[in-house]
Amino acid sequence: MVTASGHSVLQPAGPRRRVVFWRHGRTAWNAARRFQGQSDIPLDDVGESQARRAAALLAGKLVSIEDQGPEVHIMSSDLGRALSTAEALAQFTGGQVKVDQRLRETFGGEWEGLTFAEIEARYPDDISSWQRDEPGIRAGGGETRVEVAQRMVAAILDGVQQLPDGGTLVVATHGGATRVALAKLLGLPEHLWRTLSGLSNCHWSVVETSVLAAEGAAAAQWRLLEHNVGTLPEPYEAPEDLAEPVED
Repeated sequence: MVTASGHSVLQPAGPRRRVVFWRHGRTAWNAARRFQGQSDIPLDDVGESQARRAAALLAGKLVSIEDQGPEVHIMSSDLGRALSTAEALAQFTGGQVKVDQRLRETFGGEWEGLTFAEIEARYPDDISSWQRDEPGIRAGGGETRVEVAQRMVAAILDGVQQLPDGGTLVVATHGGATRVALAKLLGLPEHLWRTLSGLSNCHWSVVETSVLAAEGAAAAQWRLLEHNVGTLPEPYEAPEDLAEPVED
């Protein structure tokens, strides 16, 4: 749905509950294509600007879901780049940011701090297998994709349990962790996890519970509403010399 002002908003949730996965803004290591993992790298100037702008856009989206607005809870990874991003949104929505260590990025062991080119040169087989989402591969000797997905989903479901009907949980977290958590939450088998892209800096994805889950099914079922969304592009305007029909 797009309003007359051009802002994308979600249809009213009714009894459903929603989760917004929101990746943090840019860091210097993002810009240099370094594997961050759980290294606590802060937002750079660009990242801080991204967080402020995206927070304003996301806040407008959330308060437009219903006339009265849904109840919005915010959770965040404890790493500074995600927490700073979450706090930018909290300035618009009010309330406190709940910090949960389970929402951290993948622990990358020996890979953390290396550029992806360096990892590919030193660990070609492992990085190739890891990028294919092979479940047993540990990033730099750290975590597997499956382990990350399990802890992420556990944290998110705990947060969802605190929501009222129609409420929204915003999860400020990380790109790789979001992708595998989304895949697991949606019930995708591990060999299909790569069908979901990662999130760009300060972009978000939205899922909601199905009607059956909202009506009390034993296990929540989820559907994907939006993926890797940031700002809408400006409408194209034809140059003036093409705006009018050409006379023969």
